[in-house]
Amino acid sequence: MSGAAGGGPGRGPWDAIVCGAGVAGLATARALDLAGLRVLLLEKQRVPVPIAKGEVLQPSSVRILREWGVMPLLLRRGAVPLGQLMIRDADGRRLMLFDYRTMPGEDRQLFSLDYPEILAALRESLGERVECRPGALVEGLIRDGGRVSGVRVAGRDRERELTAPLVVAADGRSSKLRRDAGIGTTSAEYGHRLLSFDIDGVPAAAPEVTTYLTGHGLRLAYPLPGARMRLYAQVRPDALRGTGPERQARLEGWCRELLAGTPALRPLEERLRASLGTRQLLNLWRFTAEVLAVPGLALVGEAAHCVHPMAAQGMNTAIADAEALAACLTGRGFAAGASTATVDRALEAYAAQRVGWVRHMDRMSHDATRMITQLSRSGQALGRRVLRRMDGNPRLRYQATYNMAGLGIRPFTALDRLHQLGLPDPRARRVPDWA
Repeated sequence: MSGAAGGGPGRGPWDAIVCGAGVAGLATARALDLAGLRVLLLEKQRVPVPIAKGEVLQPSSVRILREWGVMPLLLRRGAVPLGQLMIRDADGRRLMLFDYRTMPGEDRQLFSLDYPEILAALRESLGERVECRPGALVEGLIRDGGRVSGVRVAGRDRERELTAPLVVAADGRSSKLRRDAGIGTTSAEYGHRLLSFDIDGVPAAAPEVTTYLTGHGLRLAYPLPGARMRLYAQVRPDALRGTGPERQARLEGWCRELLAGTPALRPLEERLRASLGTRQLLNLWRFTAEVLAVPGLALVGEAAHCVHPMAAQGMNTAIADAEALAACLTGRGFAAGASTATVDRALEAYAAQRVGWVRHMDRMSHDATRMITQLSRSGQALGRRVLRRMDGNPRLRYQATYNMAGLGIRPFTALDRLHQLGLPDPRARRVPDWA
């Protein structure tokens, strides 16, 4: 293992050290590799942990992954093309359609694929300039004159110091490196959780991500390779307390309530019951880091921002972070052996470029989540009204789809909000041309 041990930090053989090998870290390693940089990728897990997250790729990410040469690897693993995101009521009736086939550009589809397969495709894409070290536990940052200059990594018998001009924190929502850098967040936990199920043997379904707005909150479903379906269901934090037989009885009772409250899912009853053992219970958070970079250190992915999974933006924003970071580095002339001053100018540009986008995605995801997950009758009635009004307004529907696809920042104005509530819109048929 290269790098100094014990004494003051020297310069290691890498241009960047990326900490964390989830989608954010792997995407960053791929982007920096393509920029010609030497990358050390550190991951504490020796084997990836299977988890239900980040399985839907938006068109903006598809474009990036295609340009990086990753899309063929994803397709080889069975990535499922999806043309639309549909919000339906509990009986399956249309409330609003996000039709990605109407979007500008070459990439006008969503793709779904198991998270471990997405990680595997990104790992396969890495070139010889990327050195991967699984089982490396990063303990914290090291500094040179106040600037981040590397990381401390726990070894079998001692701690080692690994140095590089750039450190990238891709170590997730509870990022140790973000905390060590003194970068704060204002975190808010949602008042509900999501249960995830991997359902086998599902007949061919519509090529869409389907969100059901029900009296018990969100139900989200989409196909996965191998005639499977991912189902997320909103639950109260205390819904499945208990152990052993008590918890199983609660789970089966909850399943009955889910099917009774979402008639559109009743054809899946037998398969859903068979899948109860695959469940994962997910806590849900929302935050954006106070800053996205400090001298020597960049934050990417959930180390920098976290959103509710309903709008399928977390993984996609992480991939865009990686692309932006690499572009800022190369745009400021950072190449192998470049000075730390060059790195820090690039990090300033990265933070300035990404902050507006990240905040936009946070607001958009939160607004969409609030509309779908609230449980009061008045709130649900208002949500259905807004969705139907937007669905009947081609201009607003196109704008919402454009934002959801990650193609740009086109927030709704105060007047748009009034149109969503029912104010007549003379521009409703004027679909924008945002090529």
